[in-house]
Amino acid sequence: METLLVHKDLLQSGGLSDLVMALHDKGVKINVGPQKTLNGFNFEAAPSYHHEYSSLACTVEVVDDVYAAIDHIHEHGSSHTDCIVAEDPEVAGLFLRQLDSAAVFHNASTRFCDGARFGLGAEVGISTSRIHARGPVGVEGLLTTRWLLRGSGQVVKKDKGVVYTHKDLPLKC
Repeated sequence: METLLVHKDLLQSGGLSDLVMALHDKGVKINVGPQKTLNGFNFEAAPSYHHEYSSLACTVEVVDDVYAAIDHIHEHGSSHTDCIVAEDPEVAGLFLRQLDSAAVFHNASTRFCDGARFGLGAEVGISTSRIHARGPVGVEGLLTTRWLLRGSGQVVKKDKGVVYTHKDLPLKC
């Protein structure tokens, strides 16, 4: 996770302080976005919204609502994997429908975005672009896949005791 967008109500309720401290206690380096809405904390400013940390670090930013979160992700996200943690099914549904990332999750760890977990075999690469074909291309080469996952708080636990089942769903054209 590179960026954690948090609804403003969590800031006002004090829940954001608890969340940030829990991350900090686990060794996560917290950076704040340009809005610097984490008053009372002495965190560094994020290098940019497009920064990939490749370490135990993230940017935390506060947004007004799900629409602001969606706009932020459209402007700054990689279109690879995005997730919403929400109790309201309408908000979650809107998020799942409006984001055009390759994988969009609701209440589940983004670590589930993995070729083997999706039944694709060993992952040989990752793409954040829409089309990756080169040279003569048939219809199959023009298709991409979008994954939607709804959960209830599941996390990845090194796949112990987990049996993955995959089923093809018919396309509705």
